[in-house]
Amino acid sequence: MDSFLLTSLIYPCVLALLSVGGGLLVDRLSGSTLPPVLLPVVGVAVLIAASQLTTDLPSSAPSTPYVIVAVALAGYLVGAPRLRRLLGALPRAGWQLGLPVVVYVLALAPVLFAGRQTFSSYGLLPDSAVHMIGADWLIHHGRDYAGLDTASSYGQYIKAYFATSYPSGADTLFGGSAPLLRLPLIWAFQPFNAFILATAAGPAWLLAREIGLRAWWAALAALTATLPALVYGYELVASIKEIVALPMILTMGALVVSRRSLDRPIVGVIPLAVVVAGGVSALGVAFGAWVLVAAAVVLFTMIRPSGDARPALARLVGLAGLGTLVLLVCAWPTWYELSGSLNVAASIAATPNPGNLVRPLGITQIAGAWFSRTYNTVPHDLDLVVTSLFVAVTIALAILGAVHLLRRRIFHLAGWFGLMLAVWLGLTIYGATWTDAKILMLSSPVVVLLAWAGVAAIRSSHLGLARLAAPALALILAAGILASDAFQYHDTALAPTARYAELASLNSIFANRGPTLFTDFDEWSLYQLRSLDIGGPDFVYRPLGLETLVRGHGDPVDLDRAPPFALLPYKLIVTRRDPTASRPPSAYGLLWQGDYYEVWARTPGAPAALAHFGRSAHLPVTCAQIATIARLARSAHVGLVAARQVNRVRIDTLAAKRLRPANGSFASSFAIPTTGTWQLWIKGELMSALRLTIDGRPIATVAGQVSGSAFSASTAPPVRVHLAAGDHTIAFARTGPSLAPGAGGPAYLAAAFLTHPGAGARARLAAVPLSDWRSLCTRRPQWVEATGPGGYLPLGSLK
Repeated sequence: MDSFLLTSLIYPCVLALLSVGGGLLVDRLSGSTLPPVLLPVVGVAVLIAASQLTTDLPSSAPSTPYVIVAVALAGYLVGAPRLRRLLGALPRAGWQLGLPVVVYVLALAPVLFAGRQTFSSYGLLPDSAVHMIGADWLIHHGRDYAGLDTASSYGQYIKAYFATSYPSGADTLFGGSAPLLRLPLIWAFQPFNAFILATAAGPAWLLAREIGLRAWWAALAALTATLPALVYGYELVASIKEIVALPMILTMGALVVSRRSLDRPIVGVIPLAVVVAGGVSALGVAFGAWVLVAAAVVLFTMIRPSGDARPALARLVGLAGLGTLVLLVCAWPTWYELSGSLNVAASIAATPNPGNLVRPLGITQIAGAWFSRTYNTVPHDLDLVVTSLFVAVTIALAILGAVHLLRRRIFHLAGWFGLMLAVWLGLTIYGATWTDAKILMLSSPVVVLLAWAGVAAIRSSHLGLARLAAPALALILAAGILASDAFQYHDTALAPTARYAELASLNSIFANRGPTLFTDFDEWSLYQLRSLDIGGPDFVYRPLGLETLVRGHGDPVDLDRAPPFALLPYKLIVTRRDPTASRPPSAYGLLWQGDYYEVWARTPGAPAALAHFGRSAHLPVTCAQIATIARLARSAHVGLVAARQVNRVRIDTLAAKRLRPANGSFASSFAIPTTGTWQLWIKGELMSALRLTIDGRPIATVAGQVSGSAFSASTAPPVRVHLAAGDHTIAFARTGPSLAPGAGGPAYLAAAFLTHPGAGARARLAAVPLSDWRSLCTRRPQWVEATGPGGYLPLGSLK
């Protein structure tokens, strides 16, 4: 079966079957009181609990996929009577069935309409890379971190997050479900998040009905409450903890507001307790803020101001006791590591790190409409005016909705809305920029639902004109939110499928041959090269001893800045295929070359160079440096090795060109010294398609060539072109308007140049006699080394 169909269509169907099975199990244990639309999200919560328990021990962790299936099968077995009734009611359940499907399609739209395995908002937030390696580690090793190599980036990431009681409920369910279809986690990640968000449509639909909406009104309200612009943006970057927490929060609200499960025997509290456990496991103890809201509503609805309160108190004690027991069992790993969980929550809340935010998010984003390319950029000009109008309408409707609920004396529902907003305000006062943004995202659906309560108030009005205004306001709400989502869909950057496929092949070919130094900035490589024990000097967590290779997070790696002895532990070096980059030291020979990457292996027994002088910021090695290293080589009785520059034809006027959709084209001239076949190299961030022509002749279309950082431009595989000697004109043109995902993404050109295939794409090495060291001053090598004798040194010419 096609791998794209497997990840995007079959995998969510498997998740749906598993979650419904889990929901049926909880439903049966609680006396068959669950509304059908809550079965998937309650099932997700119980599967999270099962995966948390199995991954608690290294010995049981690999059984997680089988345990998840067993839990679902148990649900279908004990819940067969309820399932038959539900299947019989399918013809009348159109809204409930179709709504999650619509949400899933919209949430996964960039991947679905790209038609390939990928994930969205590439480079915007690399936290998903951490969750990929964490999910993989937990399923294979459980919470056992003794074997980690913390000198590498991979080991440091795992230790910094998952060995510190970091909440992992979402990761264990994700890591336990994808292997059922043998799916690489990197491609299953976005479908998993889209599916989880789709489960939030069920509780949102129930809440919409509680505020007085029916039929398509409730469906539209649930759709927009599930996909406000900020929520949609967080789904695009696959913020897995928050995406899992959101349906849990809405489900708690639906359960305590409807009261149907709590009015039955005390076992009716089991679904609520399981959902609380799922939220705590996924988000950590910080989820307790929303649990307090649910508890307060339960207290309000059960304790009456008049009459005998003793029966209610006795029932409340029974509910609390059973609920606490279920919560302790289902979220046991969080509770027995409570001190660590509290430390993590406090650390996250107080962190000054703004993540990927260039500024704090605007408070108006809570209204759901945001006409900008991403959630962390501000609309301008007409977009700002339109955004402000939509926000004003939403806030006005929300105020009207709150008044409507109070006038109808629906105090428990009004209280839930009020307390949810109080949690938002309270946590925002306590938190920092990064946590404030997450809380804003989790609160946005509440404001949107409250605005729909305003629409319900207008619909119930006896004034004819007001009732006619209700459909118009409903369409305005829906149009503002869906159009805002369309902005983000259009401009999102998609991960480069072919490049990651090549990394996966490297992981298979060279598995367990590390440690490996990785010089390309791309933190998703942590998962793709997980068997190579990789270290990335420009990652957040850098390999020990190699801090000098970069200026900061995301900057290009300069191997020439590495102390020679610091590279001794690395058996392999994986570099991007780029003729402008410096060749690894002479102790490494080219072992493998693909379209995007090269693998260099250290010759067994090769000593570290005594000294290595290389170019810095593309400046050549100076004659004074060459003289110094020659004196050192002579005194140590070793030789000189030099790496020559790669000859290339530069297109100088190209530097730093940003092609916009409106005027996205330009041309430049260059001259070729000899007739023949040349390789054309393009460096930049090219999400949208770019057409290349030389002398008016189409050469290629380049698209989807993006890197993990705007500071480190991506080098596309070379395009072979036959050229005659003499002058030529190259033109770059951005393709026309398109509805394709990422069509509004970046088209930034950093450099372009040509090399002759016969000359090679990497510097050649030459052993240079000490008596001839001065000749290097005019030949301008990439680097010069003083190193001991060894047959591993390839000989070549610097001419």
